[in-house]
Amino acid sequence: MSIPESPPFRLSRRGFLNVAALGAASVAVSACTTTSPVAVNPPQPAYVEPPLADYVTMYAAVSDGGFDLPAIPVDKIDPRFLRQIVQDPTGQKPGTIVVDTTNHFLYLVRPGGEAIRYGVGLGRAGFAWSGDAVVQWKQKWPKWTPPDEMIARQPELKPYSADNGGMPGGLKNPLGARALYLFQGNQDTLYRLHGSPEWRSIGKSVSSGCVRLMNQDIIDLYDRVPSKTPVIVTADVSDPTAGTNHKGIAIDSGVPTG
Repeated sequence: MSIPESPPFRLSRRGFLNVAALGAASVAVSACTTTSPVAVNPPQPAYVEPPLADYVTMYAAVSDGGFDLPAIPVDKIDPRFLRQIVQDPTGQKPGTIVVDTTNHFLYLVRPGGEAIRYGVGLGRAGFAWSGDAVVQWKQKWPKWTPPDEMIARQPELKPYSADNGGMPGGLKNPLGARALYLFQGNQDTLYRLHGSPEWRSIGKSVSSGCVRLMNQDIIDLYDRVPSKTPVIVTADVSDPTAGTNHKGIAIDSGVPTG
């Protein structure tokens, strides 16, 4: 008995094309599921400090708190001591204030390796204290209360003693348009970063005061830093711990309350 041969398997042209299409589709799906690249987020751009205004604008006359501050003649000031953005020489974290008592600069460290630099004038108290502290209080047009030791040396200041209520804020007040009061823990360092109408003293060492800035600069700094801002006062910005001295000389006993 003979077994009939199976008929040969034949594909029509249409069937062949359908099979080929299915094969190509399966290859495409396989390729998509095994070799698709992983999405990568683009790197965040480096922080760039917004540019400052021109000097004439920064130091123009301004009305503030009911007082009219006169314009500062920027052409009569060494350009080094005008507000500017520089490469940060301190290595401190952004938001830190560093006072360089050797070169009469104050740095506000910013992100991206930059700092805003202000020129300062230093008095006897400015050289007598160095170390680290925080901005405990911020005051606009602060009252000035000379300590008893100062009144003993200058009896003409007695009308502004604590018992007499101090000197109210104003254009002639030694603390200028703003004051930042520096503390270590709950202890007043007797050290102040403050404004001054005496723009000629910026970049110089004068007879009294702590660290004084031009009024337009202390207003700018005041607006940029919150309370509890860390502050380092040093004679060497490359080594802030060098020669640390925590003894202050009082120039103002009028610590704000509240």
